[in-house]
Amino acid sequence: MSPQTISNVVRRLLDDGLVREDRTIVSGPGKPRTVLELEVNRQLAVGIHLDPAGITQVMLNLRGEVLHSKRHFTSSVVDPESTVAQMAEAVEELIKESGQPRERVVGVGVVVPGPMDLEGGHVTAPPLLDGWTKVEFVKPLARKLGLNVILEKDTIAASIAEVWNGKNPEDEKNFVFVYVGAGIGVGMVINGEIVRGVSNNAGEIGHFSVGEETGLCCCGRKDCLAGATSFENIARKASEAGLDLGIPQDADVAGRAVGMMRLAELADEGNEVAIGLLRDFAGRTADMVAQLVNALDVDKVIYGGPYWPLISDHVLSGAAEIINQRFNAKDVHSIRVVDSELGPEVAAIGGGCAILDASLSPKASVLLLN
Repeated sequence: MSPQTISNVVRRLLDDGLVREDRTIVSGPGKPRTVLELEVNRQLAVGIHLDPAGITQVMLNLRGEVLHSKRHFTSSVVDPESTVAQMAEAVEELIKESGQPRERVVGVGVVVPGPMDLEGGHVTAPPLLDGWTKVEFVKPLARKLGLNVILEKDTIAASIAEVWNGKNPEDEKNFVFVYVGAGIGVGMVINGEIVRGVSNNAGEIGHFSVGEETGLCCCGRKDCLAGATSFENIARKASEAGLDLGIPQDADVAGRAVGMMRLAELADEGNEVAIGLLRDFAGRTADMVAQLVNALDVDKVIYGGPYWPLISDHVLSGAAEIINQRFNAKDVHSIRVVDSELGPEVAAIGGGCAILDASLSPKASVLLLN
């Protein structure tokens, strides 16, 4: 850009209060240089993650830093109408509790499990969300809140969060994000770009075949990763091994969440059956991820999501070993397999980052002075 264009941009940013003049630097003859600092709380975004087991909300500033967050474990997501109302109330409550001026909130990024219809603003037959087929909630939320509302898929949102919050930009250009929540999915970033697919539904590895019949999947097949790693299948194996999770195999969404948490607790206590079940879950997932890594030739795999922090200590190293063993170009480079540093809120953070992306995307018209 020309010096005049840069001056125009800086003047507009100063007028809008997005940056401030911080200090001057003298580096020889001529006019001292003025250092600009970002006013990080001038614009804020809210991210909401709608998971079958509950709702997570975060408020972010312009650096993608979490200023305030809340998480609700609830079974009420089975009722779309009341859940939309609850989401709107939760946003207002989050803004109030944060102490930040409401007028600084530029929008809300709603994160949902796939598959979804981005143009229609709804999810389409999501697993474990009975009754949510083609339920429109983006427009109703926007009307209730008077804010811009956008929709993102959970695995894609998690990838956006990692790109925004990566400490080393060069380190966040090629990776696969393995999302472990109520279901299994992946986000993919190639050369710094989020892989979305034609309909923003890329990353559905739950229907990859595990090569054997394990458990019935929602699609009707019996060899899917989703079926093999479902709570029903895990609970059945636990029961056969004499391990009581205190939850029936056909538990509802809230019950499944409690059952998985109980399994993680038993593993933490040293129960070998629980540890074995978690390692089987992670091993099957790692096999599928390894195939994807070979296809994409990335150099990093990030594991995260609502349930991942509960089980990582038991399975991360084993997953890393499987992925690197199956990686075809291991003589050229290895695959780093790491935990997400963003914790169980990673998808909600990605929703907020998506709103900031939409708000701050460059448009030629805003560079012109009136």
